[in-house]
Amino acid sequence: METVKIKNKKPISIGKIILYVLAILYAVIALGPFIWTLITSFKPASETAKMTVDVSKLTVANYTYIWTKFPFLRWTLNSIIVAAIVTSCNILINSMAGYALARLDFPGKKLIFLLILAMMMVPGQVVMVPTYMLLSKFGWVDSFKGLTIPFLYSLFNIFLMRQFFLSIPKSLEEAALIDGMGRFRIFFKIAMPLAGPALSTQFILTFAGNWNSFLWPSLLASTPEHYTLPVGLNSFYGQYFSLWNQVTAGVMILTIPTIILFLIFQKNFIKGIATSGLKD
Repeated sequence: METVKIKNKKPISIGKIILYVLAILYAVIALGPFIWTLITSFKPASETAKMTVDVSKLTVANYTYIWTKFPFLRWTLNSIIVAAIVTSCNILINSMAGYALARLDFPGKKLIFLLILAMMMVPGQVVMVPTYMLLSKFGWVDSFKGLTIPFLYSLFNIFLMRQFFLSIPKSLEEAALIDGMGRFRIFFKIAMPLAGPALSTQFILTFAGNWNSFLWPSLLASTPEHYTLPVGLNSFYGQYFSLWNQVTAGVMILTIPTIILFLIFQKNFIKGIATSGLKD
């Protein structure tokens, strides 16, 4: 009979054990507030201040209440509309701008890229007042125009797409040029399909940023008809009381879409971030 040799597994080093323990502790610290928020969203108002959890008193009444007593559906639809318009336009505009900076030669190309890098360092709060004054003169305050048009591009995502397009071999596009393809066809038929990881990264960052955005929508939307979901949730806070169980229920509804998107595109997201700075 043939004997089967079993190789002894290498013992786990103390360093790896410490690393695993630290990773578990970090996961507990990171997930702790999320889990507690999830539990609180099912608690009645009388139980929200208690540190203990009475499973028998957990209920979905908070979710049904915010959907029936508040224009929650309208706020959700507003957030979906704003996030969808801004995200789709960002993907197209940023990708075209990034491709132009990576592949085309035109006067002032380096200067434009340096200006983009310089403007990325300017805090958004600096341009907040002049932007609001400009939108007010256009009559775009408290309208979907004001909530979408100023945010149809992103300097960071232009930089991200430029760096990714630089990592694509030029030989592919040169072969397409020899075959008679124009720049637009090369962009849509070759460059964009190859930029899947960067597009996924851009999609997640842009959608999550606009879906969770509070500052600008709270400034630009003054009536409940134009509230987005984060701004609508802010109305749950009163001067003398706060409906914490209902707030946490709304927060969970606000958070779940971004979690689902990240779980779907996480591989491409990580790859897009990792390859965005490969070339200068």
